[in-house]
Amino acid sequence: MAEPAAASTAAIYRRLVAAQVRSQLAYRVSFVLDLVSNVVFLGADLLTVLVVFHRVPVLAGFSLADTLLVFGLASLGFSLAELIVGSIDRMQRHVRTGLLDAVLIRPLGVLWQLLVLDVGLRRVGRVCSGLVVLAIAVRLAGVPLTPANLLLLVITPVAGAVFFGAMFVATATVAFWWVDSGELSAALTHGGRDFTSYPLTVFGGWFRHLFAFGLGFGFVAYYPALILLDRPDPLGAPAWLGWCGPLQAAVAATLAALIWRTGVRHYRSTGS
Repeated sequence: MAEPAAASTAAIYRRLVAAQVRSQLAYRVSFVLDLVSNVVFLGADLLTVLVVFHRVPVLAGFSLADTLLVFGLASLGFSLAELIVGSIDRMQRHVRTGLLDAVLIRPLGVLWQLLVLDVGLRRVGRVCSGLVVLAIAVRLAGVPLTPANLLLLVITPVAGAVFFGAMFVATATVAFWWVDSGELSAALTHGGRDFTSYPLTVFGGWFRHLFAFGLGFGFVAYYPALILLDRPDPLGAPAWLGWCGPLQAAVAATLAALIWRTGVRHYRSTGS
């Protein structure tokens, strides 16, 4: 009985996603404009990097090609996470308007329902742009396409997507207790994206230790990029940290799931 029930639930989610896709494609001009705007946003982030290197040839020991590799790995991982679970950052609105209360009484998973309420098809442009940037960075940095490097180029953005997805879910859960928690969510998701887009040597002191190791952002792009560039860490960390991204992502996803379940169990509605 469990397998037919699971298949039926999956079919419901597929229909909900298909309905979202059809509704977005129905207004083609609006969809194209949204798609272009998302590409422009990534282009603005890339332009910031290019402007910095227009002023300085080397940034904290890293060249433009090296930094673009870090940027490409980070932006692709974040774009994938935003495409899949980015809509969860509207949790504050769902709690405030009472939509979450309606979702809770339906016989479907709460998180999956919230995710399919707004399928960010427009964010596909960012994913494609991230792929292009990463491919160009690999070429400019002269990364040898060995089997190990190709494997790392695949698993690093995937692990980054899982890690950022966990951050989206965990920070959105704060809205169960603190409705106006949007600033905290943005600081740890979009702020984390900005942090991972540059080599760790750019940052210093407690800030680098907190974000790179305390929160785990250092494993998203920086350490894998060092392996691809075949260079030691200027900060003295061992090279094998570059392969720890999937482990870090698994830990983050587990913690996010626990936080989410705790939030759902203790949610008492806003009374709206």
